[in-house]
Amino acid sequence: MTHPLTPGVAAGRLTTEEIEANFADLHPPLDQHEAHVAADRCYFCHDAPCITACPTDIDIPLFIRQISTGQPEAAARTILEQNILGGMCARVCPTETLCEQACVREMAEGKPVEIGRLQRFATDAMMTRQGHPFVRAAATGKHVAVVGAGPAGLACAHRLAMKGHKVTIYEAKEKPGGLNEYGLAAYKTTDDFAAREVDWLLGIGGIEIAYGRMLGGDLSLDALREGHDAVFLGIGLGAVNALEMPGDAEAANAVDFIAALRQAGDLRALPVGRNVVVIGGGMTAVDAAVQARLLGAENVTLAYRRDRDRMGASKFEQDLAASKGVRIISNVMPVALEDGTMVLEYTADVDGRLQGTGERIELPADQVLRAIGQMLVPLGDLGLERGKIAVAGAGRSGIAGVWAGGDCTPGEDLTVVAVAEGRDAAEDIHAALMQA
Repeated sequence: MTHPLTPGVAAGRLTTEEIEANFADLHPPLDQHEAHVAADRCYFCHDAPCITACPTDIDIPLFIRQISTGQPEAAARTILEQNILGGMCARVCPTETLCEQACVREMAEGKPVEIGRLQRFATDAMMTRQGHPFVRAAATGKHVAVVGAGPAGLACAHRLAMKGHKVTIYEAKEKPGGLNEYGLAAYKTTDDFAAREVDWLLGIGGIEIAYGRMLGGDLSLDALREGHDAVFLGIGLGAVNALEMPGDAEAANAVDFIAALRQAGDLRALPVGRNVVVIGGGMTAVDAAVQARLLGAENVTLAYRRDRDRMGASKFEQDLAASKGVRIISNVMPVALEDGTMVLEYTADVDGRLQGTGERIELPADQVLRAIGQMLVPLGDLGLERGKIAVAGAGRSGIAGVWAGGDCTPGEDLTVVAVAEGRDAAEDIHAALMQA
């Protein structure tokens, strides 16, 4: 079955068995014996550098010791007290550049303690038990609006609910989870884990989600401020940067490609090109490129404008892409997309500025995916910093009673960072409401 507009884009390139094998769990869970062996490698450092490297400040040596002594649920509580989305972060967090890179074992032996997989072992154990590990405080009578049910919004909402506040999350899409649900590679979050984790999180109570509600659409910031005691914005980045070249309209957004894949009931029915070119160098670019190969694309090229060591994707992600057959070309920029041909020009760094060299290459491309970053949809009176919502302290915006966090604010666009910012904003909101 071919795509009606692009004959080279077709569905059903692989069998069901091949698709299932290709999209199996990237890091299968540890069993109990494997977890104990992995935990025994930890030195339980007193001044553990892994804690400093964790954006959510999880006491990593403590939870690993709890695993080693046969207390996985206690370990999970240690994790979840700091990172309520610890299960997803265990699956998708770039631990190789955060906690595991800082591990003493990594520095001494080149092989860190498998912190991410141990975190998954503990949080999975917690999610299989009945009930929720945290209990709500007495109702405060305060009502907080959270805009966006992504990692920042969910983390903020859970912490506020735990403090006894009523929370309404306003979500534009039909499902909660944000990028966890729509924007991550399917092989990183198998078995509908994103949805299951949200259901588990909502077990705290006191949180209502209103779907199909969009800020700037049927919601205004002024109305939210008038109808609630505080507002948290975890709206992410809703617009995608353009390539600004002839033929850009023929290129698709990698974000949309990944979202369609994540929501597809049958991956064999998802069309993919025979020759796919992905423009970009971040995690989204790698996720799109790898998944295009896993769907059956014969040739996938990831084109990035600078050196490979400048790519936003970690070395692990780059190596993963190469292992799946993705060709990575660095120091090239897109010039035009013409008649199924992607034209790229080699670049050079001249006095700190990127310039074209005039030398070009052409690649066959029946499907081009752009993954060159997203940007904030303008929101009126909110002050901006580097194109995002400017915040001070624990997420306070320039408007009284409005906080923000996650990808819509300056900082790293990582799930674990968004969780930390949502959690910290909730603590600040709680303190402000209790003083009012």
